[in-house]
Amino acid sequence: MSNLQTTIKSPTTLKGVGIHTGKDVSLTFKPAEEDVGYVFSRTDLPNKPSIKALSEYVCETQRGTTLEKDGVKLKTTEHVLAALVGLEIDNIIIEIDGEEPPIMDGSSKFFVNALEEVGIVQQSKLRSEFIIKDVIHFCDDETGSEITIIPADNYQVTTMVDYETKVLGTQNATLNNLKEFKSDFANARTFSFLHEIEMLLENDLIKGGDLNNAIVYVDKKISNETMGKLKKAFNRNKVSVKPNGILDNLNLHYQNEAARHKLLDVLGDLALIGKRIRGKVIAKKPGHYINTKFARKVSEIIKKQEKQELDKNILEDKVIMNQEQIMNILPHRPPFIFIDSIIDLTENTITGVKYVSADEPHFKGHFPGRPVMPGVLIIEAMAQVGGVLVLSTFDNPEKYLTFFGRIENAKFKRPVLPGDILIFKLELISPIRRGISHMMARAYVNDELVTEAEMKAKIIKK
Repeated sequence: MSNLQTTIKSPTTLKGVGIHTGKDVSLTFKPAEEDVGYVFSRTDLPNKPSIKALSEYVCETQRGTTLEKDGVKLKTTEHVLAALVGLEIDNIIIEIDGEEPPIMDGSSKFFVNALEEVGIVQQSKLRSEFIIKDVIHFCDDETGSEITIIPADNYQVTTMVDYETKVLGTQNATLNNLKEFKSDFANARTFSFLHEIEMLLENDLIKGGDLNNAIVYVDKKISNETMGKLKKAFNRNKVSVKPNGILDNLNLHYQNEAARHKLLDVLGDLALIGKRIRGKVIAKKPGHYINTKFARKVSEIIKKQEKQELDKNILEDKVIMNQEQIMNILPHRPPFIFIDSIIDLTENTITGVKYVSADEPHFKGHFPGRPVMPGVLIIEAMAQVGGVLVLSTFDNPEKYLTFFGRIENAKFKRPVLPGDILIFKLELISPIRRGISHMMARAYVNDELVTEAEMKAKIIKK
């Protein structure tokens, strides 16, 4: 299977009504160049301001996912984004002449059909993918909602829905492969409970609502007053509750349509991560709030890893002594050598580097579930860098050893975590005399001081 980026062959337009505004709106999908991602453009505003579909622009999640940039808002983006993810489209411009996409039937089906009709084409650049190697978890203690993503061979999603209501019950849904989206999830419609509809009607917040674009679960007895409001709002002569607890005459596409729609929402909201995911998402009681918070957390992890990779490449260009060369000076050997390279060395100063890897043995027990590099090992790593500094002054450094004599004023500013790049900077406080070295040692992560200490060591012949 190709891993090339994709876009659509030609533009395609859909027209409809915004569910919250009740206004007619036109949405046009247009092809985009490689690495563009998903970009919304408000064509009804001067200069057609654009908003890239990224978690950093989420401003509201109460009744859908709203993006905002420079004062320009776009509401209810999740169904459009779910269609793009489900069809594995990477780059597209979404022009819209209003503040929210058309609700259509409350699902992604019409967006999927329109995109497939014009066709999807491969581009020349490879798709960038974030491969899940470690479990990522986010929990909302107030609601009991939680999302976890674990390693998997492809993008998978499981949703578990429980609103503690008899009419809806507990529902689960699973997408094992994105190729299942079109047939099994794209037509899953949005839903709401009667008590929510009453509140929305009271506040005039579903001007575009219709019994054809939302499933309404009746979780309470309907008063005559409420029945009258529903008839007026939905322009119906009669409104009734069917035996399955659904308002009016709407037939479910699936018995677990609510769970399937929540899965659709998860796909759309997690598109805001901004990168293709390879892993399995398990979402318990998902909603736009926790979905977008999780998307933000994952995107921050990705940015951190990308920066670390860039920093690593920059540092590797500066290497003057690799680990093999270091081991020609120091007696330490794996797994107890904690320096990967030396990038600067003068008569009185040295700079060393350690790439903190998640698979280092000490992380298995320190601490399980929240790995932290032991402070004593940071000190040991600094001492090893110091050993390289002082032994480099000898003609035959391999014939000598350095032993700790004293550690003073050791301070630990923040934990060092897997993925961090430790930069050690040491300088001699005074010249080496009678085999005694006195150094100031500092360790940094992203230019932030994490550990410092004064060290004395004795140099002895083997």
